[in-house]
Amino acid sequence: MCASRHAVSVVLLLIATTHALGAEPAPLFPFVLPWDDASKSAVDVSGLNDRPAGKLGPVVARDGHLYTGAKRFRIVGVNLCFGANFPTHADAQKVAARMSKFGINCVRFHHMDMQTPPSGLVKADKATLDPGQLDKLDYLISRLKAHGIYADLNLHVSRTYPDAPTWEGMPSFLKGIDNVDPRLIALQKNYARDLLTHRNPYTKNRYADEPAVALVEINNENALIHEWWNGGLDTLPNPYRSDFATRWNDWLKTKYRDTASLQKAWGATEEPLGPELLSNGDFARGTVGWTLERHEGAQAEAKVVGDSPRAFVVTVAKPGSAGWHVQVNQSGLKFRSDHPYTLTFRARADAPRRVALGAGQAHEPWQPLWTTEAALSTQWKTFQYVFRPSETDDRARVGFSNLAASAGRVEFAAVSLRRGGVVGLDPKAALGSLPFIPKTDYSRLTPEAQRDWIAFLWDQEERYWTGMYRYLKDDLKVVAPVLGTQMGWSPAPIQAKLDVVDSHAYWQHPNFPGRPWDMNNWTVNNLPMTGRADGGTLPALALSRVVGKPFICTEYNHSAPNTFAAETLPLIFAFAALQDWDGVFVFAYSHRGDDWDAGRISSFFDIDQDPVKMASLPAAAALFLRGDLASTARPITATVGLAPALDVTRRTGPGFRADHFGIERNKALSGSVGMSLPGIVAARTPPTVGRLNNPSWNWHGAANDEYVTVDTARSKLLATRQDAGKGHDLSGVVVTPGNNRQRFAVITLTALDAADFRSPGRILITATGQVENTGMRWTSPAHESVGADWGRRPSLVEGIPAVITFPVAANRLRAFALDEHGRRRRPLTITGESPHATLKLGPEQKTLWYEAEIVP
Repeated sequence: MCASRHAVSVVLLLIATTHALGAEPAPLFPFVLPWDDASKSAVDVSGLNDRPAGKLGPVVARDGHLYTGAKRFRIVGVNLCFGANFPTHADAQKVAARMSKFGINCVRFHHMDMQTPPSGLVKADKATLDPGQLDKLDYLISRLKAHGIYADLNLHVSRTYPDAPTWEGMPSFLKGIDNVDPRLIALQKNYARDLLTHRNPYTKNRYADEPAVALVEINNENALIHEWWNGGLDTLPNPYRSDFATRWNDWLKTKYRDTASLQKAWGATEEPLGPELLSNGDFARGTVGWTLERHEGAQAEAKVVGDSPRAFVVTVAKPGSAGWHVQVNQSGLKFRSDHPYTLTFRARADAPRRVALGAGQAHEPWQPLWTTEAALSTQWKTFQYVFRPSETDDRARVGFSNLAASAGRVEFAAVSLRRGGVVGLDPKAALGSLPFIPKTDYSRLTPEAQRDWIAFLWDQEERYWTGMYRYLKDDLKVVAPVLGTQMGWSPAPIQAKLDVVDSHAYWQHPNFPGRPWDMNNWTVNNLPMTGRADGGTLPALALSRVVGKPFICTEYNHSAPNTFAAETLPLIFAFAALQDWDGVFVFAYSHRGDDWDAGRISSFFDIDQDPVKMASLPAAAALFLRGDLASTARPITATVGLAPALDVTRRTGPGFRADHFGIERNKALSGSVGMSLPGIVAARTPPTVGRLNNPSWNWHGAANDEYVTVDTARSKLLATRQDAGKGHDLSGVVVTPGNNRQRFAVITLTALDAADFRSPGRILITATGQVENTGMRWTSPAHESVGADWGRRPSLVEGIPAVITFPVAANRLRAFALDEHGRRRRPLTITGESPHATLKLGPEQKTLWYEAEIVP
């Protein structure tokens, strides 16, 4: 009966507010959150974290999670980058206090090793720590500690090693190479020793002993197999190349008696070339049989010109936001897995560039069967590749991609594909003199040879991570948990041998179609993630977790100037709670060393002056830190043994996840998922299969009806891509967004000091939508780029119209619009028939957040 009366009341309410909900969206208005605000107000959630950091003892990894003492330690973290790691003493106190107010409890000190002062920690020699910069870092960490905020110290991120050679095509910061080269590893150890054994004069502790240091990271986004797999080591010069070859031959000698046994094990063969598989590979019939694909607004045309050679010419007039947005393919092919095929062609370009080439499925899900790259110059060059498709497929294709990476002309001639080729071992090669294998030659190997090469790289990489770990723990006596690098770069069984497993993810990371990080030429796809049927970035993150190890994500963001970025923090922290992760770090709080009061969104990543992200942070932090949303069953896990892990790495690279071993990707949208690694991580619970369902969480991905809800006793969330006027009943709290600028709204309700939304206490409400800077100049109607013109202060936001009903009588509810400090600015009118109080939010209040109070 009560539920029925409630339904009638909601219907009457919707009828009464139809006009208001359907009104034209209001203009944006200025809303800047002060950079140094630590005032007490409804948005202050600093009480969720213990003070000082380390009060309960050091952070430890235990039973698959992080703890301080007997208490679970959940991280609401941010990154500081470059000069932001070194504020003045006066600014450090203000920054720490403001972070605490918003619920932040850990800072990841990132990219502090790249530059010299005033934006970096190292002197010009790139080996010595600068005392002045170290003092600023020390003081900031001491202020953070006092406010209950821990430190995550990154050791190697982007430091250029002193006196290291350079060459064309070298990996940035010698990634991968510094996993094996003894001199580079020694330099890493020196830096770690100098930083971690330094005694902070303000806390009186060495960083190795400091209980407020929550984590130490060895090497960011850097791993040997990953760098090799992506071709970053293909141009490796001596002495690195010869050293790799020596290590490779020594490794083989421990396994094989002589060259004959190696040849037999590898199944070295030379299969004669078969008949031509391509149609019109000489382009005698023009473009017949070849398809030029253009996607996402990229513009290109193709024609056949000349006679000697006759060339298929692709002219890209407008690059795409991704290189694959222009590609040339021929379909109708059949491939057999692990059989050799030889692809030969000639090519040149009007300027040096790299093109992708490969074989793949010509149907959903468009999986690649083999890929590599070719470096083109302005002169004709002949290329030949022997490859073995990873799968059998009777509806396949071969082609050239990455053509939309930049404007210009690319020419192809004499394209041939034939079955057969030399695979395995060169007949002239002998054990002890085998060369280093670049990725471009990998496809020539038999599966047996590939397994050995991957196992060799695996051993080299594992020796690096475990060696650095033991140096930190045994030699430097580091108390904090230590992690290596991120999932996707290094295989899970290697990283799981350290204390914590980490990953990174970005929704719509900026794309640079020309020169990397060209701030005049970039795009950020302006799309929401809310309710997407594929879950956006979230399933892949969840599937990379190793169950039984603490799991964190140290970089996450929805890149600015995406106008749907209000969803960022509510979605990721709610999802992290559902998955039972140990922490998320937003990338980043700031990169700016001396411009804290920007008053506008200043870059793709910084959130400190992004009003919608910062306004939503207290609610997201409360939901996660309090454990308001929890998974209702043990994780769905895929059991991954070492041999299968090695083989999937052989076929697809080191970035494998649970979905490579049978777990359906979208299971992650229902509940906790991950990988089980028997023999490496002791399982607390046996693996399980089946479908999880959490009634407090709903990811609804139907076409044109996308929304996400969280419905717990103390936290409510509605992120929606729906038409105005659709109400969502969250256990008696009904949230009905009105008409807004993008058919998009994110609304949170947080019970601050009560057990639920019926009991006396205060409630924080946030309502966020579009955001941009004053004078921001969009380069297209799709709002995908502003080039170098990010506009000026103040930032502008959308006031979201909505109606919220509470399961209490109107005379028990009070509500207030809040100012930029989160303080009460003006009271709101409460209406509704008992026992349902009605609160109306709207742009006329010129705010993103409200405070409601239920009285006895």
